[in-house]
Amino acid sequence: MVEPLWTSEEITHAAGGRGSGASFVATGVSIDTRTLEPGDLFVALTGERDGHQFVALAQAKGAAGVLVSQPTPGEAIQVEDTQAALERLSFAARERATQARRGAVTGSVGKTSLTQAIAGALALAGPSHASVKSYNNHIGVPLTLARMPRGTQRAVFEVGMNHPGEISPLTRMIAPHAVAVTNVGIAHIENFDEGERGIARAKAEIFEGLSPGGTAVLNADDHWFSTLKDDAERAGARVRTFGAAESADARLLGFEVGRHATVRARLDGLDLSFPLRQTGSHWGVMSLAMLLMLEALDVPLDDGLTALAAFEPLEGRGASRTVRFERGEFTLVDESYNANPISVASALKTLGSTPAKGRRIVALTDMLEMGAEARNLHARLAEPIEAAGVDLVFCAGPLMKSLFDALPPTRRGGYADDAAGLVPRLVRAIEPGDVVMVKGSRDSHAKALVEALGALEPPAREAR
Repeated sequence: MVEPLWTSEEITHAAGGRGSGASFVATGVSIDTRTLEPGDLFVALTGERDGHQFVALAQAKGAAGVLVSQPTPGEAIQVEDTQAALERLSFAARERATQARRGAVTGSVGKTSLTQAIAGALALAGPSHASVKSYNNHIGVPLTLARMPRGTQRAVFEVGMNHPGEISPLTRMIAPHAVAVTNVGIAHIENFDEGERGIARAKAEIFEGLSPGGTAVLNADDHWFSTLKDDAERAGARVRTFGAAESADARLLGFEVGRHATVRARLDGLDLSFPLRQTGSHWGVMSLAMLLMLEALDVPLDDGLTALAAFEPLEGRGASRTVRFERGEFTLVDESYNANPISVASALKTLGSTPAKGRRIVALTDMLEMGAEARNLHARLAEPIEAAGVDLVFCAGPLMKSLFDALPPTRRGGYADDAAGLVPRLVRAIEPGDVVMVKGSRDSHAKALVEALGALEPPAREAR
């Protein structure tokens, strides 16, 4: 039996609304009828699409009740503003779970994977709660909090931003006991007048919500480490550091890649060696960030190491598969979720260390929101491509044309104006034994390349 999450009386009190219809009990909270489960509270948010248009569908799919801003038949709670009501519900969820230790993760690269890895360890240690997917904005964070069961002992939340000032209200909402900043890099830089410094300042907003005596886990190798450390200490945080730097509390000593990876590290003087299913080059230091966050959330080290050993790469963030096609088989590495110069360089480094029977091939689509320096930033990717020893490079999009032109002719696999146009060139080039990585921004349709390559494998025949 599913535990009750909210009663209609609790929702009415927390959201400041007025109930109608019969009393009800909700076992979940949903804002999307496509993923709504029977028993959920459906919150009709307004935005690009008005959620009130889907209230009847939500009720037909078994919603226990609806949170709305206009008169609605059936079991409903009416408020003035459904977004504000969702936020009030999130505060109520936080306040009733008085025993829950909460963590928050932000950064330019790796925050979703780190959050999900931490979540795996929290689940081993007791009743836990975590963000799903990339629910990290002004809707995703309060929604995740509102879904937090009252018996939660530990929780972790992902916090993202595209503009200055977006993290501050989210971290105050969470009031975390520990926060991690994975790194600071050129992501969404066109939205920041101060460039990368502005991004660092925006990431530092996460310290504003830190609970008294809380812990800030910071990347000692990051260019903006000193800035972040100063801001964290001004906020009263206990700073813990990870990285290859000699001064790091959790210091990376080695990262070896075969079929899987092995991390060698020193944590507060304790020598460690542990396996990872993640082979991305950044996971050496990310695993140490995870262990420091778990320490701050009172999770035993053994649970952290067990969770790391089991944690698989996420879809679009390094997940790989073997694709069998008419000429044989090749390895497809899906890095299509998003891209910026740091994440592309890291992915290329990983590709360079990946065992391959054939060639190492990369297909890249435009990195977006790069501002005035966009073309130069794309062209500079020629350096990590050279360092990784990538054999062939395929580029799609007007910005990636700058990279394609900067490459030596021997590395130019093909160029097209968009991802769809690149597909036939890429497909023709692939040979058995190749490792093919796809990387790019979501809105430049890198995922379309992954889907096209995956479709080369014929569907399995049904047994007769």
